[in-house]
Amino acid sequence: MKIFNIIFCILFIVFAGLQYNDPDPYVWMPIYLFGAVCCYLAARKRFYRSAYVIGIFIYLAYAAYLFFDKNGVIDWAVEHHGENIAGTMKASTPWIEETREFFGLAILIIVLMINYAYAGKLQKKQQQ
Repeated sequence: MKIFNIIFCILFIVFAGLQYNDPDPYVWMPIYLFGAVCCYLAARKRFYRSAYVIGIFIYLAYAAYLFFDKNGVIDWAVEHHGENIAGTMKASTPWIEETREFFGLAILIIVLMINYAYAGKLQKKQQQ
């Protein structure tokens, strides 16, 4: 778990840095930095299950919004036939931007869920 969390801590810091030129860096930099802090603490064997739950809840709500938004994931998949979202670094259309944001949230949610489950497993082990 330590290596897993170190890798994702570094990735989330890089993702936060890449948001500098984004139209809304004030939203996305804190989102990724929260994930980086959670992973850093988990790598140091400090697990905060309540922080994971809060992050998962907020990120799921935002992901649902991006999924159903008029320029969201459904629009990208249905209206634009799953157009390549990784062709260039610049998101030239709103559905590409929102779809990328959705998948960024999905990565964060998965990592937080893994840490939440691992922390629960450790807690059970300590109670025995």
